[in-house]
Amino acid sequence: MQAPLSFLIRIFPLFFFLNTGCVSTTISGGLEDNVGTGPNSTFCLCRMDDEKVGLQISARLENCTELKAVGDDFRWYLKLKCNQCGDQTYEFVYVDLLESQPLKGGRGSASLVIKCKFCSNENSLNLLKESLDSYTYDDCPKYKTIVVFECRGVQPIFFDPRVGWEVKGLESGTKFSDVDLSQDWADYDEKAKDTVGVYELKYQFIRM
Repeated sequence: MQAPLSFLIRIFPLFFFLNTGCVSTTISGGLEDNVGTGPNSTFCLCRMDDEKVGLQISARLENCTELKAVGDDFRWYLKLKCNQCGDQTYEFVYVDLLESQPLKGGRGSASLVIKCKFCSNENSLNLLKESLDSYTYDDCPKYKTIVVFECRGVQPIFFDPRVGWEVKGLESGTKFSDVDLSQDWADYDEKAKDTVGVYELKYQFIRM
């Protein structure tokens, strides 16, 4: 027995909404090992096929004017989710501006090409150099996009900041290099005769 056409028309919008899987979730850094963020980090579970995904951060800067990732060798550590089957990378993988891997069939290259261990789908993620930006004192405490990834068949779900950041003193302009943001960071600015610090770092991924 076939359902009446009028009934199908009424339920189709509901089915479409449920099938998209668009939902935002708030998580604690304790849910994943070595995530390296403060509480209330967020990520989007929307399907992202051939999408540009931005990584946004927010933080509290003490006597700092700028926070940024430095150098083409800076590594962005991510955990990824396959859009085809939902399988996730167990370990963090990284992308940087130095490494490039060929895509199957001679379709160019990407910063990372990864084969899903569950469904064998070839996925890729490309780091867009022109998207790189710094987080400044004026941005606090808002979220700001600091990098954009071009994703094909995969989406980032966790970020681990780790090391390689540069912090610039607010009054003195002193640069602190190779800063580790796996946890709150603080140091002493000799020129300004004051402490500097980066606290309460949070992140979220957004569709661009």
